[in-house]
Amino acid sequence: MMVRYEVGDIVKMKKTHPCGSDRWEIIRTGIDFRLKCLGCAHYVLLPRPKFEKAVKEVLAHKELE
Repeated sequence: MMVRYEVGDIVKMKKTHPCGSDRWEIIRTGIDFRLKCLGCAHYVLLPRPKFEKAVKEVLAHKELE
């Protein structure tokens, strides 16, 4: 099943960040994903295959305006 990730979505990752949070906001999509930790506001850049393997579930989709 192909999941479509959009900017603004909140995802839960399999591993926790060192700050203790496992929830991330998607800031940018494409070849790689830019994510913002919702626990400490740290930014990371992950290649698409690594991101798709690390995502456990999508918690919230961005509201369409």
